[in-house]
Amino acid sequence: MPRRTLAFVVFALIVAAGCVRLGFWQLARLGERRDSNAAIAERLTAPAVPWGEAVRDSARARFRRVQLAGRYDYARELVLTSRGRSGAPGVHVLTPLLVAGSPPILVNRGWAYAADGMSVDLAAWHEGDSAIVDGFLEEFVVAAGMVSTTSQPRGVRRLVRDSIEARLGERVAPFIVVQRIGSEQRDTLQHLMRADPPALDEGSHRSYAVQWFAFALIALVGTAAVARRPRQPAPQASSGAR
Repeated sequence: MPRRTLAFVVFALIVAAGCVRLGFWQLARLGERRDSNAAIAERLTAPAVPWGEAVRDSARARFRRVQLAGRYDYARELVLTSRGRSGAPGVHVLTPLLVAGSPPILVNRGWAYAADGMSVDLAAWHEGDSAIVDGFLEEFVVAAGMVSTTSQPRGVRRLVRDSIEARLGERVAPFIVVQRIGSEQRDTLQHLMRADPPALDEGSHRSYAVQWFAFALIALVGTAAVARRPRQPAPQASSGAR
């Protein structure tokens, strides 16, 4: 086998091996995603527990169902801007819930239509001072940069805990409660639409794995074709006249 062909074969085999490895890595990621989805589904469907029990293990608190009673502090309400729903612009309404023995707990009460994705009449969405909230726990995000909006005094772009605490003027509980059950659910123009639970899909890991295995197969077939190609005879030098 000529050196050039041998070099090509070695290179193609290395590429095929790399593609196979990436394919199995994507399958491993798929397995991890399924395990994560199963854990989230279990937490979302489990019975609601009191706040103290829900946050006891902070590493496993996210998406746990919780039920708590308290009083809404509408005077310090915030809106999470630019939250679309079914193609319509809107906001999520964030209301501190005052609970005995705990810092204020930020409750995402749901989605309201806002034509500019920022401005909404918050008073129209009040649900009474006392509340029993059934929802699931969500984490604050870790982010840098501007969080507040300049055109909306109560608006925030991201749920960064330090920035929220600066806006409220005191410490808040380490998790947000995304409300799912509570006040009567009516249409979008009369009542806040509760936030949807997270989508538990498997992502694109399976299709990526198939692609990597296909690339490996192409590399191997191409290598076999090159290796089996008949060797061209060397051209004969023409004999000169005697």
